[in-house]
Amino acid sequence: MMHTTVGWHVELEFTEDDQHTRAVAMVRLPDGTEVRAHGHASRHRVDSRQPRVGEEVAGARALNELAMQLLTKAHDEIDAASGRTSHPIHV
Repeated sequence: MMHTTVGWHVELEFTEDDQHTRAVAMVRLPDGTEVRAHGHASRHRVDSRQPRVGEEVAGARALNELAMQLLTKAHDEIDAASGRTSHPIHV
């Protein structure tokens, strides 16, 4: 049995102001396509300013959306190759 090692690099970028953090997640696949997703977090005005927490929330939301897009892409490819409709399992 042959083993293949493949690596993907996911990039996350954040933009922030006093109450909002926005994240963009991007992965470039071996076939050259890029998949991008966005996440957002808002700080309630009475909460203390903790930029790291906003990044974690916005980043997690962007990565979750990226995962959903990758699942959809994979199932679309399965459907195209097999001529049938696959049923994605959502996490």
